[in-house]
Amino acid sequence: MTSARAPGDPNRFVILDRDGVINVDSRDYIRSPAEWIPLPGSLEAIASLTRKRVGVVVLTNQSAIGRGLMTESDLDLIHQRMLDAVAEAGGRIEAIYHCPHAPQAICDCRKPRPGLFQRFARDYGVSLADIPAAGDSYRDLEAARRSGARPVLVLTGNGAQTRARLTGTPLDGIEIQDDLAAFARSYR
Repeated sequence: MTSARAPGDPNRFVILDRDGVINVDSRDYIRSPAEWIPLPGSLEAIASLTRKRVGVVVLTNQSAIGRGLMTESDLDLIHQRMLDAVAEAGGRIEAIYHCPHAPQAICDCRKPRPGLFQRFARDYGVSLADIPAAGDSYRDLEAARRSGARPVLVLTGNGAQTRARLTGTPLDGIEIQDDLAAFARSYR
């Protein structure tokens, strides 16, 4: 699901992972709108970015589709719930890109591969250089790094465990924020 770009849209962007960054994550996957629960402060953080005229783009792995646990239609309903909640808080999500493939699938879009990032950059005609990309897992950060975006770790979701994995990797020393609200406050 993506949205068309309208005149006057922002020329600055941030990229966000979904599960563990915007909403509560689940080992059993988020498979229905009722299971989509925003993390405290995340909707207000997106609203704050919107007020700063920053376009928010969501890039998310959704392997529950490839595993046969939900359909694309189910995902559309979940994303509509997220879009509605963000709008109600005064924010806007410019676009959502997802990878529907299971981990064993050979695709270019499943993070840590950079395909979702590249598709967004192509669709919006932007360079990924210096666009911050906030995620809670190593694969989110690695996809950002591979694409040329600027990885930012948030400590919600799997973020605290991911921080322990960073030492000695190409991602050692990246920016770390407590949560999406702290990320939004730091964005200038």
